Amino acid sequence: MLSILGLAFFGGLRELALAPWVLLALLSAADLLMSFSRRKQLVFDMRSEIFVGEIQVLKLQVPDAPKDLQARLEWPKGLSGAAEFEFRIGPDGTGSAEIDCRGVRRGIWAFEHLWLHWSSRLKLFDFVPRLDFALEVRVVPNIRLIQSGEIATTVQSTLYGVKENRAIGEGSEFHQLRDFVQGMDVKSIDWKRSAKRRGLVAKELRAERNHHVIVALDNGYLMREEIAGLPKIDHAVTAALAVAWAAAIGGDLVGYYAYDVRPRSFVAPRAGRQTFARLRSWTSELAYVGHETNHTLALTELNARTPKRSLIIIFTDFIDTTSAELLIENIAILSKRHLLIFVTIRDPEVEALVESAPKDLDGVATLVAANQTISERRLVLERLARLGVTVLDARPDTVTAKLISTYLEIKARELI
Repeated sequence: MLSILGLAFFGGLRELALAPWVLLALLSAADLLMSFSRRKQLVFDMRSEIFVGEIQVLKLQVPDAPKDLQARLEWPKGLSGAAEFEFRIGPDGTGSAEIDCRGVRRGIWAFEHLWLHWSSRLKLFDFVPRLDFALEVRVVPNIRLIQSGEIATTVQSTLYGVKENRAIGEGSEFHQLRDFVQGMDVKSIDWKRSAKRRGLVAKELRAERNHHVIVALDNGYLMREEIAGLPKIDHAVTAALAVAWAAAIGGDLVGYYAYDVRPRSFVAPRAGRQTFARLRSWTSELAYVGHETNHTLALTELNARTPKRSLIIIFTDFIDTTSAELLIENIAILSKRHLLIFVTIRDPEVEALVESAPKDLDGVATLVAANQTISERRLVLERLARLGVTVLDARPDTVTAKLISTYLEIKARELI
């Protein structure tokens, strides 16, 4: 501004008016020369696979980094973390940063670019180069419990104990004959063999194995609702994998079924732990869809594909009693042949709304809506329980443990 005024009113002082511009140009040139450096290189390190809902550390390094180096990172939809962060400069001039990376969606996700930012030595310029960042990360269903061995230990100790548990006089699978002694159930006597031996002998039975267990996952739009930072379908997938592993250890055959607006895939029950590997691969590729679930078509199809009595574990959800009417009718038909576990995931935030006192009229309206939601949910679950369905309505952090406990109880009571 002073230069412009000098040129306008003091024509003879043009050289003096241009002096600040010359000085600024010299400072800019000097700043660029002092701040000049080679193109920045990015070194990164991170595991290529993350369990959904868990965190891995993304390590970044930039050699010959300026002191105030910062960065901005665009995260793919399946991963979340800090968008902007700073680098720590080491004694050798290398900038390093560690960012927590959380898996929030199953799938294969790729980083593409990273933007660096730093100021020149004299703070006259800002440098914002874009670096290629070709990192691919696979977010897979969470099998942490399975890898830890906790489920295997629980199932083996509960069903078999230290040695294999053969429930004498109970169960449905023949094991051997033994002499009848006082106190044994008279119904266990094998009268034909007793007549041949001219002495009373009894059948020793043990718990039957090789039951059919089918995991049925509703993948409709209601299962995309986020609870505790993850969609309901991901909480359901984690619990489904855990109970499938428990069933495989328990000697049962495991199958799986997915549906939304129509049946998507069905795999008949198979024995062996290799079935779990196929199930994990299948759930990894289970897409997030926005269709409304057709329970009538899906459960009718499932009933037609499972002629043998099976334990069917249904992971689904509903909004209110009206939308759940068709769901209840079709589950009633399915429960006539099969033993059902109905699994829904409760939202802790809705329960928190009921427990907190409202502060204004908007809070009162929210409280009324939350109470109505919980009441209608309870009515639907009570109707299902009266049909003989085992209902499991649990929070995301407890659904897996409760489901495995329910499965073990059913096995112990020989309900299948």
